[in-house]
Amino acid sequence: MNVLFVATRLAGTDGVSLEAAKMREVFEARGHRVSFCAGELDTAADGAADGHLVEAMHFRSEQNEALQRRAFPGLLEEGAAAVERDDGAGDDSQLMSDIDARASEIAEALGEIVDRTGADLIVVQNAWAIPMQLPLAVAIARVVEQRRLPVLSHNHDYWWERTRFAGTRVPTIVKGYFPYDGDRVSHVSINSEAKRSLERWRGIHSRVLPNVMDFEREPPALDDYSRDFRETIDVPPDKLLLLQPTRVVARKGIELAIDFAAALADLEPVLVITHEAGDEGLDTLHALEAKAARSGVDLRYVAEHVGDARRQRADGSKVYSLWDTYPHADVVTYPSLYEGFGNALLEAMWFRRTVLVNRYSVYVEDIAPKGFSLIEIDGEVTHDAIAQARALITDAARAEHAADHNYALCVEHFSYAALARVLDEALGDIGLSL
Repeated sequence: MNVLFVATRLAGTDGVSLEAAKMREVFEARGHRVSFCAGELDTAADGAADGHLVEAMHFRSEQNEALQRRAFPGLLEEGAAAVERDDGAGDDSQLMSDIDARASEIAEALGEIVDRTGADLIVVQNAWAIPMQLPLAVAIARVVEQRRLPVLSHNHDYWWERTRFAGTRVPTIVKGYFPYDGDRVSHVSINSEAKRSLERWRGIHSRVLPNVMDFEREPPALDDYSRDFRETIDVPPDKLLLLQPTRVVARKGIELAIDFAAALADLEPVLVITHEAGDEGLDTLHALEAKAARSGVDLRYVAEHVGDARRQRADGSKVYSLWDTYPHADVVTYPSLYEGFGNALLEAMWFRRTVLVNRYSVYVEDIAPKGFSLIEIDGEVTHDAIAQARALITDAARAEHAADHNYALCVEHFSYAALARVLDEALGDIGLSL
């Protein structure tokens, strides 16, 4: 079977791109030929036979951003409030016409790629879930309907979950294409709450497809490149390293990681944040730095040393991949207030690390019931959580037993084999099999 993945972007380490790459591996392991088509592709795919770059599909194209500003007035400006508009007010006819014209251009390019690849199945990666690219959603629907192609719609987040899409001047498009539900479309949602909300908002059935990792193979071990990460960030081998492997945004709850580190002050922990700040401005980072200083916590923001992949700068200094950092962690902190699922949580358990986790809603419903042995908090760092942490930090055998237990559960529930099971069920809904 020839499978064509379609998205605004399939590049980098955003959740959509990461999960698409994993899904691709599972399809290819079953003997299917997979191609990517998007407005941005990883460098390795840009020039490859299976990578089809259509710049008009990107959500950051100049034309698309102009349409977005018109469709969702004021929502692209930093701090702008949602513009309320009653769907009963109808559509902006000129805007509808302009979106239609752009959709026709994209549909022509996409159609040529569909024909050239001989696609038997289209996998839509979030382009029918979140309205970042209105013409692309319309274009995909046209192409698959014209060719009567089966579609798997992989939905990572929905527009009604984001306040910035609360008001629109094209409600017919937003309500009709996000997601689009044709005769041969099978939907998968990222978590149980998303599954319920899709049913509630649109009356559409979907299956839950959680984030996964390749738990059937061991994670990368320390090697000559990654061995000196602690030295590079000036954390001695005997220091307790708490790893916060996330972006610096408010919903990551990093202030709770600081509280956790402060409660372990006698062990002299170093809290290391790997990802860049700036997605929501630098205020969050500055507030965390101030809190750490008040709490006497050694906070290291090391984003300049960690990137999407390993590379060496012209001056000889190293940039490490995120996976290079996990083996150095004594504890991974994951105190998120909200997550669509939790890629970093799975990564931490893949590397068999001790993990602190805040009980965010998806964790409570879709992860915790599996029986994991993690240090849990519920919005605050408690004495019980600290006692559990101390026991694991000071007892290597106990920590290893918990890590092995967690790993085994991940193999059962969040592995590529689990992904394959859900894919086979979802494809079965439209008369196909994995």
